[in-house]
Amino acid sequence: MSITVVLAVGLDSWQLMAQNSVWRSAGYIVISAFTIREAIEHFRAGDFDLVLLGRSISTEDKERLTFQIRTFGSQTPVVCIANSSADCNSFATATLNDDSSALLRSMEEVLARESKVYTLTQTSLQR
Repeated sequence: MSITVVLAVGLDSWQLMAQNSVWRSAGYIVISAFTIREAIEHFRAGDFDLVLLGRSISTEDKERLTFQIRTFGSQTPVVCIANSSADCNSFATATLNDDSSALLRSMEEVLARESKVYTLTQTSLQR
């Protein structure tokens, strides 16, 4: 089993810490950031498999942070957590519902899908 490192970003510290405990119990290593600036600093210094943007962050800040991540040349999946599936953020890899069990399943699906895309891309480049 591989280790998955997640950068979880949220402005509501109570909510983020509650979600972090669920993610950690599911086997993820979670690094928390409570500001956009802190998230950028963590991202620059770390190697993350997934970035989760909490629903407490404005759409503009989610988009700005995603843009910053992409300017580093990173293809790390950026997932926005929303109150409903209708709240879709087109700049993100995926927008997931805030339901705990559905969120965990969806995180796994995004990671699996992105891993396949990465493997196919690397295979194509090697040919």
